[in-house]
Amino acid sequence: MDPQPCIDLAPFRRLYPFASRYAQVNGLRMHYVDEGRGEPVVMVHGNPTWSFYFRSLIRGLSRGYRAIAPDHIGCGLSAKPGPGEYGFRLQNRVDDLDCLLRQLGLDRHLTLVLHDWGGMIGMALAVRHPERIARLVLLNTAAFLKPAGKPLPLPLRLVRRLPLLAVPAVLGLNLFARGAAWTASATRLAPAVRRGLLAPYNRWRHRLATLRFVQDIPLAPQDRSYALVAQTDRRLERLSAVPLLICWGEQDFVFDRDYLAEWRRRFPHAEVHRFPDAGHYVLEDVPGRILEVLTAFLERHPIAD
Repeated sequence: MDPQPCIDLAPFRRLYPFASRYAQVNGLRMHYVDEGRGEPVVMVHGNPTWSFYFRSLIRGLSRGYRAIAPDHIGCGLSAKPGPGEYGFRLQNRVDDLDCLLRQLGLDRHLTLVLHDWGGMIGMALAVRHPERIARLVLLNTAAFLKPAGKPLPLPLRLVRRLPLLAVPAVLGLNLFARGAAWTASATRLAPAVRRGLLAPYNRWRHRLATLRFVQDIPLAPQDRSYALVAQTDRRLERLSAVPLLICWGEQDFVFDRDYLAEWRRRFPHAEVHRFPDAGHYVLEDVPGRILEVLTAFLERHPIAD
């Protein structure tokens, strides 16, 4: 196992100036950022990003809130276990997040900010413990079974169905993370930002999580994580009274307008902000606008003890 990946953060300190913290989570070393004081706002990333993706929110929210952003095992600055040392399944991710929050003493008044597959992870935890959740913020994500008739985007299908191609492409050439850094944003990312997003995935073995995340997407009942996704899908109504903010980049070719429509159907009370000029990496495209919307949302929905 690679317990402390060799990643030089010096070139990114201006963009990511936060202190690194670590916790032992289910036997592995999990990295997280914990900045500011006040009500906890927990940001859960997807694939193939890491806590670097939330840097604008961490910086802005930490002035009045406790901003927490973990790196999933195998991602970011967390441990990079081998295939026989970690499960790399959705259940593992939910259990890891639950374990970290318990270690930090965060068992109530939680605001979750969820992006990409972090939405599935965070919402699976939220429906497990709805009493802990005070607010929810969704950024181009899903936490339900794929809408009927909705095809999986071509890059994800290739990784799922062509393992002989996927292994050298994802692990060897890092094409999944590299491709996202070039296509997931509606604007051209600055070179330093692209390098920051890619920094943790600088070796073959450091890219295993990016491959396993895609392979774990459940498409049929026989897939290992299907039961947990289906259960979360059924239990989303447990969160119907929780204030919900949705910030959506409309140029996302993965979580597109059909996914947004499904969220709105399930949570008609949600406050929705659509960004026509933003893509899947919505926080890279319109970070200031989202921080402004999010801060106003938090203020409009204060937490009562």
